[in-house]
Amino acid sequence: MKKRRGNDLGRDPVAPLVLRLAVPTMLAQLVSVLYSIVDRMYIGNIPEAGGLALAGLGVCGPIVTLLGSFASLVGLGGSPLMAMRMGEERIDEAQRILNNCFLMLLVLSGTLTALFLLSKNWLLMWFGASQATFPYADTYLTIYTAGTFFALLSAGLNQFLICQGFSGLGMVTVMLGAVLNIAMDPVFIFGFHMGVAGAALATVLSQAASCAFVLGALLSKKRPVRLGWGGFQRRMMGRVLTFGLSPFLIIASDSVLLIVLNTVLQRYGGPGLGDTLVTCATIVQSYLLLITMPMGGLTLGTQPVISFNYGAGRPERIKQAMKTIVAVCLLFCAGMMVVTHTLSPLFVRLFTADGEIAARSVRYMKWFTCMILPLAVQYPLVDETTALGRVGQALFCSMFRKSVFLACLLLLPRCFGAEAVFLSEPIADLTAACVSTALFLCALPRTLSQCTHSCVKS
Repeated sequence: MKKRRGNDLGRDPVAPLVLRLAVPTMLAQLVSVLYSIVDRMYIGNIPEAGGLALAGLGVCGPIVTLLGSFASLVGLGGSPLMAMRMGEERIDEAQRILNNCFLMLLVLSGTLTALFLLSKNWLLMWFGASQATFPYADTYLTIYTAGTFFALLSAGLNQFLICQGFSGLGMVTVMLGAVLNIAMDPVFIFGFHMGVAGAALATVLSQAASCAFVLGALLSKKRPVRLGWGGFQRRMMGRVLTFGLSPFLIIASDSVLLIVLNTVLQRYGGPGLGDTLVTCATIVQSYLLLITMPMGGLTLGTQPVISFNYGAGRPERIKQAMKTIVAVCLLFCAGMMVVTHTLSPLFVRLFTADGEIAARSVRYMKWFTCMILPLAVQYPLVDETTALGRVGQALFCSMFRKSVFLACLLLLPRCFGAEAVFLSEPIADLTAACVSTALFLCALPRTLSQCTHSCVKS
């Protein structure tokens, strides 16, 4: 099926096609990370209260990510299915998938808004807030949660633009919100003296703009598959949830692990060091997002090529796409390793002028990211396995990594002190990459054989 803007998922040369789809998605994720970092940077520099406010925002981070994971449940569950139906030239079925996913996002946004607003106080204290950081965390989370509708629809529906080959529009959706947020942050935080509340309000307004843009794009007659209303089926929704379960649990479990990380740091750091370590962890996690979010954009941008050609029964194109995206991820992470060991002090100074926090953050950052090359293999294998419909294998590989990370979080500080927590990430990255690679290489021939047989039968 010929895609507009020159992207033919079934016929274009694979390597250039992968780059055309993956790079805009990567850039969109990078910009998205930047506006999250800008939030934290401005908050960290609030006079007199910057350190505590930044720690409060760090407590909110996992909860915000947990909310966003529900957009992945629907968006990353429905978009591979839609791409497969497009590869099979079943456009009516593809549109029904989109309509069902839209309804699911509407229901989820209303339910989650009510649930999180009612439970936020308990969540914040349980997830690592102290008496000093709670007011900042409570203010930010209350305002952000009120805008859940915009966050879920903009992130969830954007996947249905990307899977049709319009990764450029997907990039615009994210960049629109990012640029608006970056512009509004200093105005609301410092100009209107709103502090943490200003950062949250700027985020909600920027997400509302992104939501309006993606809705307009999917309603346009220029789209091969347009957003509509009707054709709702429980069976189809169940299929979407089955496909989306793996990316949902991957992202949601990340939130749980960050919550455990903050809690462990508070416990083993104690009253004198706990808030300092949580502040450092917030800075370190901000830097890790500069690696994982763009890399996730690369792998997700390639999913339409994988899913489309799986539906069309073209295994050679699938193998070429896999090789290309793994190579790109390795090159990206190699570059980020150089950045880590040369520019990390400059990055940390954007968040704090406190000498102790800065020195600790640089050290922990180098520990935390020392195994990102194995991570560059783990990411594409998990995401592209999902695109091939092997949800169970993708989920196992991801949850195995999370389990190793969780075990390290609980055991290392008990044996070696609070700082040892920051070694959990590299241990998990290396172990999981070895296991995922072995499983993928064993399963790929059978998967591609099923792809070919399915095409012959159809």
